[in-house]
Amino acid sequence: MSRPLLDTFGRQVLDLRISITDRCNFRCRYCMPEEGITWLPRSEVLSFEELGRVARVMVEHFGITSVRLTGGEPTMRAGLPDLVAMLARLPVELSMTTNGSTLSRLAGPLASAGLDRVTISLDSLRAERFAAIAGRDMLPAVLAGIEAARSAGLAPLKLNTVLVRDVNDDEVVDLARYGREVGAEVRFIEFMPLDASGEWSASQVVPASEVLERVGAVYPLEPFGARGTEPAERYRYLDGGGTLGVVASVTRPFCGSCDRVRLTADGELRSCLFSVRERDLRTLLRSGATDEELARAVEEEVAAKWAGHAIGRVTFVRPTRSMSQIGG
Repeated sequence: MSRPLLDTFGRQVLDLRISITDRCNFRCRYCMPEEGITWLPRSEVLSFEELGRVARVMVEHFGITSVRLTGGEPTMRAGLPDLVAMLARLPVELSMTTNGSTLSRLAGPLASAGLDRVTISLDSLRAERFAAIAGRDMLPAVLAGIEAARSAGLAPLKLNTVLVRDVNDDEVVDLARYGREVGAEVRFIEFMPLDASGEWSASQVVPASEVLERVGAVYPLEPFGARGTEPAERYRYLDGGGTLGVVASVTRPFCGSCDRVRLTADGELRSCLFSVRERDLRTLLRSGATDEELARAVEEEVAAKWAGHAIGRVTFVRPTRSMSQIGG
């Protein structure tokens, strides 16, 4: 019999994000420092069996209903369809966030293994700009991956766009139009202080309200459904052209309704993207801990979750890990 996994404020956690690797085939200017990073040794990365055990314990003990695979770039992990098949046995929605560059060959096998849907990062539709952001000229591969995901039935398909002022914010309408054309929900995400260079500033944030105004001027929108625990506020096009989302992490924080916890590739449990503390589950896994002991460690960490990230306040403390090391 499962029991609710509750944070400090009595909010139930139902969504587990698992980073399965810290490696990536892009050198994103916001995820990695210019000098690069040192990849984790294989021995420090959780095995498929260890990842599967943590997921199973959290489903059986706490009723987790959603598991998302992240990275780094999750498709860099060898044998990924095998992990998906293992996790697909659990009664959860199983999804993945990816840069999409290898989906042209992996979408079919992943769908067959039991993956339900994917979210693909797409920060520009302009080849030169895409290469400048991602560090590689891979836009054609990503667009092919989006098409492959559609063909494989990995739906609903979502596209994540992190907007940065004077970098790609002039593409808001173009990206919204592309989402309409391919039947995907574009989610415009406010730039958060999780960049590897540590150069984030509030002036670089493109507010969700501005995105809605600019898109709505071309394609009229209306609110669509209650957000609930989802990070995105959703809108639909009045002409029936699909939906759009905005994630106002900075200007309209939604910490009070967050239902997520994250497991890093090296086995650290994080109760928040901006957490400055972690709970080591890898040592427990490798020292013979029982499922109940694992569950107790999870409960203790989630119970210590703080009220919110406090971005823009003097009390804000920047996490030591960048987005590529935490997982989305």
